[in-house]
Amino acid sequence: MSGFPANVPAWAGLLAAGLVLFGAGLTFIGALGLVRLQTFYERVHAPTLGATLGMFAVLCGSVVYFTGAEGRFMPVELLAAVFFTATTPVTLIILARAALFRDRTDRSGDGVRVPLEGECAGVVRTPPDVITDPRRSDAPQDR
Repeated sequence: MSGFPANVPAWAGLLAAGLVLFGAGLTFIGALGLVRLQTFYERVHAPTLGATLGMFAVLCGSVVYFTGAEGRFMPVELLAAVFFTATTPVTLIILARAALFRDRTDRSGDGVRVPLEGECAGVVRTPPDVITDPRRSDAPQDR
């Protein structure tokens, strides 16, 4: 092949180039957010949003380009967009839940501890004593 097809209309080429550059810029901003933000919870959002929106713009540019080149609608890239859009937020949720679980169970004092369910902020509830807890089956019964 010798390069770009000659039968692509100028409007399709320019629109596709603009969408691809816009998507690349959004992805770059997401990567900068990953580097610049300080906590894990802040960092996890920037590349997710940048990758999702950037991917959508790049794939729209690809659809426009190949639709103009072929002269008919070419929706093949939309399948990749559906899969990527479905998996990226799920990955974000799983990573955030794992980090939240880690922070809630971190008793070392190095990080910021998130209160457990039912706790007030700043008040740490210690587990009940084994001997005095009447709900335990091995606790002595006072009858």
